[in-house]
Formats: sequence, structure tokens, C-alpha cells
Amino acid sequence: MKVKHLLGPAALAASLLFSTPGVAQTADPVPIVTGKQWTESDANLKKAYLLGVANLLQVERAYQERRAPPDSQSLIPRFSKGLQTHTIDSVRDGLDRWYAANPTRLDRPVIETLWFEIVVPGAKRTP
Repeated sequence: MKVKHLLGPAALAASLLFSTPGVAQTADPVPIVTGKQWTESDANLKKAYLLGVANLLQVERAYQERRAPPDSQSLIPRFSKGLQTHTIDSVRDGLDRWYAANPTRLDRPVIETLWFEIVVPGAKRTP
């Protein structure tokens, strides 16, 4: 099932509905999941995090379908190529191994570790 290109207008409508007109709001910073939270989480929470990342990439791919930027300006093709030989479980295991081998780097964000330790090396492989 394809996502129709309603996400942009829907997001705008939702932001208009839930924002207070005329009042400047300070946004709380988005929490970044680090290796500390990763290593303290059970397998189900780790899988949920990775499924969230995968869903975000799918939504972005659907949104870009009509207005696709060049591959050099989008993370989507690089994530796709870098993860093409992986499953959610193999990515989880790879992150577990990296944090176990680098216990002094638990402050590193999981998304950064995913990118530099799994996606980038995977994208460099030739099929």
C-alpha cells in the first residue's frame, strides 16, 4: 500500500490545530538515544527503536517519491544500500557488539553508531 502524499498537509494541519496562536513556544530538545540507554534496554525495546528508524525511512521515501532530491542529498538511498544485507536482528546484534567492544563510548548516539558502523560499511560493499 502506497502512502499518498498527504503527510505534508496533514502535518501542517496538525501543527495548526495543536499550536497556540500568537504565543512563542520553546521546544524541548528531542532526546537522543545513546549507547547507555541501548545497553540498558532489553531486546524488545531495541527492536522497537530500530523499527521506528525503519518506519521513519519508509515515510521519508514515500514523501520524496514525487519530489525526490538527488541521491547525493538524501540519506534514503545510502541507508537502503547499507542495510540491504541486514535484518532488524542483525542490526541489533551489530550494535550490541559495537557497544560491548567500546564500553567507554556509551555516550555515542545509537543513530550515529548505526550510520558509521553498519550503514556506511554496508554501502561500500559491492553486490
